[in-house]
Amino acid sequence: MSVVTRFAPSPTGFLHIGGARTALFNWLYARHHGGKYLLRIEDTDRARSTQEAIDAILDGLNWLGLMPDGDVVYQSRNATRHADVAKSLLAEGKAYYCYCSPEELAEMREKAKAEGRPMRYDGTWRDRDPAEAPAGVDPVIRLKMPQDGETTIHDQVQGEVTIGNSQLDDMILLRSDGTPTYMLSVVVDDHDMGVTHVIRGDDHLTNAFRQYQLFVACGWDVPSFAHIPLIHGPDGAKLSKRHGALGVDAYREMGYLPEAINNYLLRLGWAHGDEEIISQEKAVEWFDLPAVGKSASRFDFAKLENLNGHYIRHADDARLAALAAAAIGNVDESGLALLTAGMPGLKERAKTVAQLAESAGFYLRRPTFPLEIPKAAKLLSGDAPALLAEVADFLETYQDWAEDSLQEALRAWAEERELGLGKIAQPLRAALTGSNISPSIFEIMVVLGKEESLARIRAAAAQS
Repeated sequence: MSVVTRFAPSPTGFLHIGGARTALFNWLYARHHGGKYLLRIEDTDRARSTQEAIDAILDGLNWLGLMPDGDVVYQSRNATRHADVAKSLLAEGKAYYCYCSPEELAEMREKAKAEGRPMRYDGTWRDRDPAEAPAGVDPVIRLKMPQDGETTIHDQVQGEVTIGNSQLDDMILLRSDGTPTYMLSVVVDDHDMGVTHVIRGDDHLTNAFRQYQLFVACGWDVPSFAHIPLIHGPDGAKLSKRHGALGVDAYREMGYLPEAINNYLLRLGWAHGDEEIISQEKAVEWFDLPAVGKSASRFDFAKLENLNGHYIRHADDARLAALAAAAIGNVDESGLALLTAGMPGLKERAKTVAQLAESAGFYLRRPTFPLEIPKAAKLLSGDAPALLAEVADFLETYQDWAEDSLQEALRAWAEERELGLGKIAQPLRAALTGSNISPSIFEIMVVLGKEESLARIRAAAAQS
């Protein structure tokens, strides 16, 4: 059997980080087994579904590298097919018209509430003659659920899960206006798309029992289910807005790399020994459903940031420079070249693109004196300006403008004056960057070039 998975989001908002993990698990499982990974937009709720949300989902999946194999399926376009299936079940006696009025359903609801049990349709019209139907009531079509015995789901994550069929009331397939319900649409689309494995959040586990019975009623193969635990916040509660950013687009804006997001989401609920840094190639090789845990995972922003720092340190300099430039804004080609040249030193200290952009600013603009950062300003106090003037005079005549030679030359120059290298390195840092923290000053001098470096040093020396 060729594996076919699907990710099926509802376009009522952004691509949630939990949805991104579900997409990732579906993508990895299909890749691991050499199968197909499909995307279905479940847009049957026309009132809440928006094109903006669809675009956000597709954009997020594209950024993460999780676009589907083949065209996107839009559930709303299959409504006629869904309705035809319901009518076929009706013709086969596996479904029936229900003419209950809103008042009757409300009465059932109140009775269930009074008895302290969930609302279940009581089967009033299951075996009644439609000839008894009241006038003026548009019926719904309900599926005849089994009333005895049990339904067992052999879930690849949760194990065997069983409920009594008495808990499954006769669910609605077609509403009174002829539109198909979510339950019907999902089952028909999964069958028509050839889905073999339904991998989704465990909040859908209760749906699986009803969907199982619908597959059986239609005479179709039931896909294998795998319900993965939800992601919780650091406090153990279900991940919500109060825990911070939830949309994939927000993580991108905060400066996370897609490979870091994928690596982090992979490790939320799945493990391969003690491995933490897992490449896409290794993830495809190792991923399988038996290694997915049954317990909810806690989202840890500190771990994500540290992981992102690893991927930034190993990312291509030109790519990072382009991302930092986009975050800074209004960076021309010469500025982009400076950022690219300076990226080896910059990326060693950054954990997000936002941090990269903030720390890279000195390459694009000269420091303004007096400096705003107190610790940096202190480095230019006392005899520092006079010392910088002497350094500038020395560097003016120095020809070998390379990191190692500059470092050795300035070390020797300092020793001649019975100074430690730090005595001149720290004022130089403040003069070149406007900060007390930066990459190697010798790397900075090479990236800026001799002319620009001397201009900054002399500007700082003039602050006396």
